[in-house]
Amino acid sequence: MTTLAHRRNTPHELNALICGAPRTPITLTDEHRRSLSARFRAVASDTHRRLDAWIVERAGKTSTGFQWSPATARRVLATGALRRSARHQGLSLIEAINDEIGDQLARSTSGFARRGSLGDWLSGLSATGIALVTAEAANWAIQSAEIAEWVSCPWRFAASDAYYDVARARTTLRGRRDLEVELDESRVILRLRAGSPGKSAGPGLRSDLTIEALAHPDGLAPARIIGIWPEAGVCLSVDGTMDDLRSGARDLVRTAVVQRRSEGARAA
Repeated sequence: MTTLAHRRNTPHELNALICGAPRTPITLTDEHRRSLSARFRAVASDTHRRLDAWIVERAGKTSTGFQWSPATARRVLATGALRRSARHQGLSLIEAINDEIGDQLARSTSGFARRGSLGDWLSGLSATGIALVTAEAANWAIQSAEIAEWVSCPWRFAASDAYYDVARARTTLRGRRDLEVELDESRVILRLRAGSPGKSAGPGLRSDLTIEALAHPDGLAPARIIGIWPEAGVCLSVDGTMDDLRSGARDLVRTAVVQRRSEGARAA
């Protein structure tokens, strides 16, 4: 049975979700990993497959392909700026964002940015385009910083998203995480999203939960994962129970099956 909970996005409700998380974390074993690997290997793929919560929420529907835009670049630049400002006291968020953009442009100018990368895309923008990217990143960074200030427990900005390569299945899973909150014997993951949650937000959270546990060296699942939609003023949470971890794994495999069928239909 799922543990999906819906709350208003307020400091009180958010801290209640964090502090009320289960205290006994669940651990995924090597047997769980082998079972998942076998299920993915049964869904053959001609190319390397990458799955995340966004694809799960779209039920495996194919898209026209990723394209950089102010909206897709904002989280990368904002999270980098937040980590940078945390390291350098006195550095404002806008200054940190400008530094992040400057680093990306420097990589492109020096030839270290691969074609299609963020730095490569930024180098082709006009001054107006850069200003739009900066504004989007600043808005995301401000929202993230405000949420972080609400949290009463020790926390840190995530160093990166969670990645897990499924053994011998040509599949990489990516779990989204923005803040990591440390509890006595476990942790809570906070994930920020734009817009408002749809009907498939629960499966998206469960898939992120499962990927987070798989990516942990010891298979330790978060006590709770909380999705926050600041613009909608709501947050959803899923507990790190074995039922929800299994549901997340099933959603990921089901998404791979849908993708494989789509590939077969296109080939025919």
